Amino acid sequence: MVKTILVADDDAQIRKTLCEIFEREQAYELCEEATNGKEAVEIAMRCNPDLIILDFSMPVMSGIQAAKLIRAQMPSVPIILFTMHEETIFLHVKAVQSLVNRIVPKTEMAHLLNHVRDLAPA
Repeated sequence: MVKTILVADDDAQIRKTLCEIFEREQAYELCEEATNGKEAVEIAMRCNPDLIILDFSMPVMSGIQAAKLIRAQMPSVPIILFTMHEETIFLHVKAVQSLVNRIVPKTEMAHLLNHVRDLAPA
């Protein structure tokens, strides 16, 4: 069974790269893309993905704020916080840990699919 992924990142190049990663994987497909946290919440409620990848720093609503709203409505959906702001997150790690399943630095994009497979095995 194919697993659906929601990708939310305000950087068009990051979204494109993530889409290309999932296009090559038969076990995963994108349900949709979001450019900010508010869109991510709206899309998540509509398409009910199997896993969500949220950028930490997005306009309108941050990834943390979006994760909080999504977690309240969809407590079992795995969320990966994908970030360039590792150091900032680790200052608030306890608050973040209750909202997301993994924190993956964007510098480790090559390993992102391993985290996806671990959290949403096909």
